[in-house]
Amino acid sequence: MSRISNHIDGYHDYIMYIYHIRLSKYRKRISLGIFLISVLIIVQTIDIPMPSILIKAYYWMRPEKSIYCHLLSDSDSLPDISSANPRKGRSIFFHETSCTSHLKGKITINARQACAVESAAFMNPNYEIYLLYASPGKIVYEGSESDRFISQLLKYPNIHIYHINMDNYMKNTMVENLWSEQKMFLSKFAQSHTSDVLRYLTLWKYGGIYLDLDVIVIKNLEDLGVDYAGLESDTSIAAGIMSFNYTGIGHEYATSCLKDLKENFNGFKWGHNGPGTITRLLKKLCQIENVSDMSGLNCEGFKVYPSEEFYAVPWWSWKWFFDEKYSDRVSACTNKSHIIHVWNKFSITYKIPLNSNIPYLQYASKYCPNIVGECDEFF
Repeated sequence: MSRISNHIDGYHDYIMYIYHIRLSKYRKRISLGIFLISVLIIVQTIDIPMPSILIKAYYWMRPEKSIYCHLLSDSDSLPDISSANPRKGRSIFFHETSCTSHLKGKITINARQACAVESAAFMNPNYEIYLLYASPGKIVYEGSESDRFISQLLKYPNIHIYHINMDNYMKNTMVENLWSEQKMFLSKFAQSHTSDVLRYLTLWKYGGIYLDLDVIVIKNLEDLGVDYAGLESDTSIAAGIMSFNYTGIGHEYATSCLKDLKENFNGFKWGHNGPGTITRLLKKLCQIENVSDMSGLNCEGFKVYPSEEFYAVPWWSWKWFFDEKYSDRVSACTNKSHIIHVWNKFSITYKIPLNSNIPYLQYASKYCPNIVGECDEFF
């Protein structure tokens, strides 16, 4: 009996040993899960500086929001913008800073982004249009919706698609430290803040016009002149459309913006580096603290256009673009506009059926008809 009892006790001890090992592993998994969920909550909801390990953990969980692909060197990619020679002061630039193209193994674009590019080329045949990808990748035609969009864009003789090699592009510039010290990589809003830095840097290098990828150009931009931005709200000048000349005071102001970014870059406040930079510049040029008082002013040669030029429908009313009942209101608001801005940050998940009659699709059908014509079911 004692022998049997010993066997039973031994078996019991073995079972308990296995149980505790599994319980320990289970607890570790629970702890890791709690930690990762906590990281997501903290990074997404708190706008204060935080340890880089939290940011790295966040992007490890959300690689589609990171800029890891900007670090990759891929010889089998689009030609680099450094091999081009953009017409200084006569070019319009778009920046695509996500890693979507790298994740999909080829250059990709969605309908609304492609619409922005086509509308710029369609309405401005005398400008060169540059779509610049920070992600490595090449154009591969396999018949997908995105492939067809790219094919349509390249039918325009003034549309060019290039890659930006970030190491080369940032090197020997005033903002090189933002890249070399990984400040952009460790930003809470890495893709957005990279776009912010690149738009100022590109206009410093080449002059011309920068446009966001969530716009539709509805008038020729020639009559706007050079060296301008637009009022977005009572507190901010927006950076969704900006012009700096490649020489003279325009270049000086672009230089001032880069200096501001070098000294004041903040990876934890969404609007600090884009609209914040141009707003701080204009407060100095206009010697006005109340941004709403800048509307329509020409401050030391830099024009501040009123909101109806570029942001006639404010961000808090973005749904107007997506509701038929607001068609007349949107039309009236944008009567004087050169551009409509549809606030992708809020509207990105809103799908538009092609058989609908909402304002955004009305504009798209008129100003980017080739892209709308290639959409499968939704715009």
